[in-house]
Amino acid sequence: MASILALLKDRPMHGYEMIQEIGERSGGAWRPSPGSVYPTLQLLEDEGLIVSASKGGKKLFTLTDSGRSEAETGPEAPWEEAGRGVDWEGVNEIRQAGFGLMEAFGQVWKTGSADQRKKALTVINDARKKLYLILADEH
Repeated sequence: MASILALLKDRPMHGYEMIQEIGERSGGAWRPSPGSVYPTLQLLEDEGLIVSASKGGKKLFTLTDSGRSEAETGPEAPWEEAGRGVDWEGVNEIRQAGFGLMEAFGQVWKTGSADQRKKALTVINDARKKLYLILADEH
């Protein structure tokens, strides 16, 4: 809620625009889903903190006077915490490695024989165990 109120302090916005703005302002660390944003917008509207008006087939949300007061007392930029201290290069390396692993596994599962599938499952299960052993400082 605080993030939406903080955004609307700047200017009226559409829901999808808020999702994009939070993602950009957090450096990609926090990208709220429509399933969390739209019910929150409805709640804020029910509480009288924002109002909406249809414009071009989309709802444009604006703070009410009480919403502006609430936004002024809330966190200045709650999305900044989400991206603080994140090693984005490391995150991208991990993501690529994970996607590559799943792509290879999917290929074996689609085109491999029953024996090859069984071997692929063993590799995945062994990899998972080895990752946990890293955390336990064991080999």
